[in-house]
Amino acid sequence: MGIGEGTRLEGQIWLLGEAGTRLGGERIRLLEEIAQTGSISQAARNVGLSYKAVWDAVNAMNNLADTPVVERQAGGRHGGGTRVTAHGEELIRVFREMDAEYRRFVTGLGQRINDFASFQQLMRRFAMRTSARNQLKGKVLAIKRGPVNSEVTLALNARERLISIITDDSVEALGLAVGAEVFALIKASFVILTSADDGFNTSARNRLCGEVSEIHRGPVNSEVVIELEGGKSIAAVITDESLRALGLEEGARACALVKASHVILGVE
Repeated sequence: MGIGEGTRLEGQIWLLGEAGTRLGGERIRLLEEIAQTGSISQAARNVGLSYKAVWDAVNAMNNLADTPVVERQAGGRHGGGTRVTAHGEELIRVFREMDAEYRRFVTGLGQRINDFASFQQLMRRFAMRTSARNQLKGKVLAIKRGPVNSEVTLALNARERLISIITDDSVEALGLAVGAEVFALIKASFVILTSADDGFNTSARNRLCGEVSEIHRGPVNSEVVIELEGGKSIAAVITDESLRALGLEEGARACALVKASHVILGVE
């Protein structure tokens, strides 16, 4: 028995590369547009997204990849171009080959599912998303156990480290161990910004420094994106007054401070 009349089974394939890069059809198309045009603004117009939305997607892809899939070229964000790296080009090629085979598989599968209602409910659970603006991929370097909570140290790249405080029960539930790949989720409102040379100490365990790559101003708050080493980035939402007080602008050095208790960990 196939699925009910009027109901069509559809699906999307996600490509998980050797470096942990997770890409779907929409972002593969975005990579293709960037590769063809060499321009973020033109790629945004071609896919019907805002300039900011495309940069958010690019930053997210680079954050979840050990090797960047998109690179800025000399000349700055507005004066230069943008290119898809060799790693990004390979992901596009592999994805398109697999997607063709996957579509043939889904067509056949739709004819063999008996309990489609239960299947739909399960897929909705799998499709849950998070409101956390920052999603950073890393590897567990160390786990320091306590009577109630554990301190988990992640390596974001060869240099950057991120510390999270979670319960011992969460460590067990997630199956965390040294070497495991995890995702760190951080709300943009939890990120405190400072200038890179402020020199003062804080209680925040995490200090991630880099260059301000984007500033999106609003009537009350502004979003500031700091590009970290290796192509990853972290976004913060601060008041316009704080932005002026810090004197931040694109190209300036800045640091993001995050309390360890504000870093949520997740696994696939």
